[in-house]
Amino acid sequence: MLCDVELLLGCSGKFEELQFFPNLFNRRTDRSRLRKSKRMGSNSMEGLPRTAVHFLLLIFCIASKCLAASGLNSTQMVTLKVDASPKLARKIPDIFLGVFFEEMGNGGAGGIWAELVSNRGFEAGGPNTPSNIDPWLIVGDDSSIFVETDRSSCFSRNIVALRMEVLCNDCPAGGVGIYNPGFWGMNIEDGKAYNLVMYVKSPKNTCLTVSLTSSDGLQNLASVNIIVAGKSKWIKVEKKLVAKGTNRTSRLQITSKKKGVVWFDQVSLMPADTYKGHGFRNGLVSMLLDLKPRFLRFPGGCFVEGGWLRNAFRWRQSIGPWEERPGHFGDCWQYWTDDGLGYFEFLQLSEDIGAAPIWVFNTGISYNDEVNTAIIAPFVKEILDSLEFARGSVNSTWGSVRAKMGHPKPFPVKYVAIGNEDCERKFYKGNYLKFYNAIREAYPDIQLISNCDGSSVPLDHPADIYDFHVYADAKTLFSMKNTFDKSPRSGPKAFVSEYAVWKTDAGRGTLLASLAEAAFLTGLEKNSDAVEMACHAPLFVNDDIEKKWNPDVIVFNTWQHYGTPSYWMQKIFRESSGATVHPTTISSGGGGSANSLAASAITWKDSENNSFLRVKIVNFESDAARVTISTTGLESSIDVLRSTATVLTSTNVMDENSFSNPNKVVPVKSQLFEAGAQMQVTLAPHSFTSFDLALAPSKFATLADV
Repeated sequence: MLCDVELLLGCSGKFEELQFFPNLFNRRTDRSRLRKSKRMGSNSMEGLPRTAVHFLLLIFCIASKCLAASGLNSTQMVTLKVDASPKLARKIPDIFLGVFFEEMGNGGAGGIWAELVSNRGFEAGGPNTPSNIDPWLIVGDDSSIFVETDRSSCFSRNIVALRMEVLCNDCPAGGVGIYNPGFWGMNIEDGKAYNLVMYVKSPKNTCLTVSLTSSDGLQNLASVNIIVAGKSKWIKVEKKLVAKGTNRTSRLQITSKKKGVVWFDQVSLMPADTYKGHGFRNGLVSMLLDLKPRFLRFPGGCFVEGGWLRNAFRWRQSIGPWEERPGHFGDCWQYWTDDGLGYFEFLQLSEDIGAAPIWVFNTGISYNDEVNTAIIAPFVKEILDSLEFARGSVNSTWGSVRAKMGHPKPFPVKYVAIGNEDCERKFYKGNYLKFYNAIREAYPDIQLISNCDGSSVPLDHPADIYDFHVYADAKTLFSMKNTFDKSPRSGPKAFVSEYAVWKTDAGRGTLLASLAEAAFLTGLEKNSDAVEMACHAPLFVNDDIEKKWNPDVIVFNTWQHYGTPSYWMQKIFRESSGATVHPTTISSGGGGSANSLAASAITWKDSENNSFLRVKIVNFESDAARVTISTTGLESSIDVLRSTATVLTSTNVMDENSFSNPNKVVPVKSQLFEAGAQMQVTLAPHSFTSFDLALAPSKFATLADV
């Protein structure tokens, strides 16, 4: 009954319900197996209530109906052969799977970077004053308050400040002032503390009230009074606000009841409980940690290039005290970032999640302009300085800056990407060689990544690794699972640094997209002697923005987040880095078709050093598939009691997760009924199944030995 029950677990769409009867489904009716189960501490069917027995019979009846509905018969069979012998086994690179962060979709500003104030330095409107201070607005009206930007800041790199003049002698009871709604509202939670930092000055003594309120200002969650001494110099104010209530769309407001003038600059509000105190949003970091990424590619993407070079990300402008960072307008994705999440923070995030940093830098090329190779030298020096900042000693020029920021220990930058998608640009190869030669001389251990594809044609320039990007419909990406079968095994390896199903098939993150991506990844696993690394793109999207790139791996708003099916698919692959991959072949007979299946097999060890053979199979068709898994070369027996099946599927291939139903499409894990070197399984339509077969020590008796 193994095949029938496994079909039920997939095609009924009710797999998760079986999790509530774990002991029930561990029973064996065969007496010899029952005896062995007892010796190994398993439960028997003795004493089962009659309702449980009826439930078992019902399950098998439903299974038979499900099998019949699929239209399968004994002649439609596919065989998956796994050669688990050490002779043909190959180690997958330790760094194989990671994540790619690009500042897009407000994934950083308003996302993983926990700063709650948007446009905190009033710089987003540009250096010319008066300027737009959006999203800041006034409390009161233009008869009681007048606000404008001027160039009076105490910070030379971001000179714009806000001048607020209170006009009323008899101000309203709550005062007048300014407020900031953050990024589509601030998530303020009861009992939590929030750290306020701001710079103010006033020619006369002034009393200000800083409050956290509801979006309409009627609910006061926290407030503190601040006395600004009448001086001509700027002063730094630091306060802690503790919320007495929860509101998901709150705002920060600063008010006064006294006529006078006050200047503000660099107004920041951060939750006190960020990840490791480093400024990252806990829930979103937790999602990254669950993927066990071996590397973090940052900060883009198009964000690195810019529509114009004047708007490209510049690492020097993003380090040092946050108050002094000028910020910039990311013209590719059309929003402002204050660069609180800068080069240093990306390196810190890499360290915090245990991932190797992969620094993608600009090569003097944007979408609309590029620097002639003859004058690229200053750009090369800028990147050499960035590497000294990351890796240099505390006595070096830029290493000392890193140390002053609280990190005397160097960051282990071992990979850099020379540009992003620039291979066909006029000056790329000339510029590339300038960067390549300079970095190779200064840091010979750093792996240098070219933008040019070397998967089918050898590169005409030196490189350690080459970039490969693919965005395609689901059918095309599924068919690309064999892309690297004939790629060179010597010379530069591939870095599949951006892959995804997109457009119609992607929706907002569909099951269909995740299945095609899973199939593509099985091909990368099998070709991991030609593919060094891989990561999906994009990573984050704020659900509140109007224009989104779809799909993304993780969706969030001010207080919630969920993983798309592509996230959960990647989680099934997370043990692949550093694992051992084994050859697999799929063949069909008697009318069965193997064209709609993709598979790979690895052996890996968990945190307790237990070994598993993991066989992953994607069924890309709308019909169930009966598969015989035939494994040869195993040096250990299979412990069926610790063997499991994990299935990612749903009732509709276009199903998506959402805030209202974040677990609509998630993997469901169950203990296998039977497991061995020869297994017959039935895969649900449109499903991704992972079989983890526990490998028992030789002295350990298993049910598979019966």
